[in-house]
Amino acid sequence: MIRPPGFEGVVFGTAAWGDLRRDEQARADVSVALGLPSNWAYLNQVHGAVIRWVDRGGNHGDGDALATTQERLPLMVATADCVPVAIEADRAVALVHAGWRGAAAGVLPAAIAALRGRGLAPQRAAIGPAIGPCCYEVGDDVASRFPDHVGKTTWGTTSVDLPGFLASQLAEIETWRSEQCTFTSSMMYSWRRDHNEDRQVTVAWLPRS
Repeated sequence: MIRPPGFEGVVFGTAAWGDLRRDEQARADVSVALGLPSNWAYLNQVHGAVIRWVDRGGNHGDGDALATTQERLPLMVATADCVPVAIEADRAVALVHAGWRGAAAGVLPAAIAALRGRGLAPQRAAIGPAIGPCCYEVGDDVASRFPDHVGKTTWGTTSVDLPGFLASQLAEIETWRSEQCTFTSSMMYSWRRDHNEDRQVTVAWLPRS
């Protein structure tokens, strides 16, 4: 697992954990290791910009970002090339799943606005492992959504720096960014590389005050 420095309640999981969406025993074991309840909050991720405020574990329906003011409630998103982003705020935490569709729809600014709308100032953000511009080959239809973050893959085709785009939306917030590319890292699941349904998970929670 990856614990970004300075963050009290954020952990980016790796393939070593397995797919914690499906393996309840593994999720229970990770909960014990983190000192957290095993009833995590999660969503049916739909690549949109819906934010769900939650105060309990379980499935909270369609959406791509969770936020809570409930202490020690684990929030979970699953990724395998998309970008997980955790935001620690004053007395709150939010966790975002951002694929290109969600990023283009504004899921990250929506999560920030949801926090600020309740008077909860974002303090810092962490961008987890995701597919990098070295490997995220896209067509012109996707590239046109991110004109300032277009590049080339290592094999010379058009790519997009999706983590970089999201980092630009966090310009006013202290941000840590993982340098791991899910496509090239053997530690991570990657849909583009493996074409299977396995996902690593990110967990975020509000530590007890």
